[in-house]
Amino acid sequence: MPKRFVVAASRFSDLPRFPVGLDLAEALTSAAQSLHETSTPDSTLDTAVRLAVDLIPGADHAGISDIERGNRRSALAWTDDVVRTAESDDGPGTGQQPYWHRLWTAPVAEVEDSENGDGDTALSVLGLRSVLSLRLRADRRRLTVLTAYARKPRAFDEAALRVGRLFTAHVGIALDSATVREQLTEAMRTRDLIGQATGILMERLDIDAAGAFDSLVRASQRENVKLRDLARRIVDPHNTP
Repeated sequence: MPKRFVVAASRFSDLPRFPVGLDLAEALTSAAQSLHETSTPDSTLDTAVRLAVDLIPGADHAGISDIERGNRRSALAWTDDVVRTAESDDGPGTGQQPYWHRLWTAPVAEVEDSENGDGDTALSVLGLRSVLSLRLRADRRRLTVLTAYARKPRAFDEAALRVGRLFTAHVGIALDSATVREQLTEAMRTRDLIGQATGILMERLDIDAAGAFDSLVRASQRENVKLRDLARRIVDPHNTP
């Protein structure tokens, strides 16, 4: 299950604000810089939802979620608990055909007014009248979606759609970069951990490096344990769950 976390406004005191009249290119450049300064995919999502509210005209709330085939939805990041409820799998629209099922075939899904039969009327119970959902990532099994919400009807016009699509393109690039950085960092940590474990086995079993690594691999296969987890047991046996 994806990690869930609440976005607190106080965590974003250092993020840029985009005053009315600021050149769009300049605003997007500033937003992109903030996104690329994040260190992990979680922090990228965390930053993106707050920036979406500041950048997309009309937006009062924002969230990012994964949608799986069958329209099972899991919230990943949100600006407040209203969005968390709206985007969770047991939130409004469960068991129905909510507005965001259209994102499987289109890059954008909108709700102009949730109180007038447009989309999921249960959203109006949460005070969410307008919705603008945009795809961040897509494959055959899963979508990652950024959604802006507004408390008034018909809040999102063509300008909001344009800004939203440009912004999600930046978020997608930053998310890919953060994912690669995290994977490389994990690979380096795993390499160092396996190197330490190999050194311990060389000393303990009085064998060379190749023999120690081969012993580690065989033990991993025999016990059906990932190599890095087995290495962690050897390096720090007292801190193994």
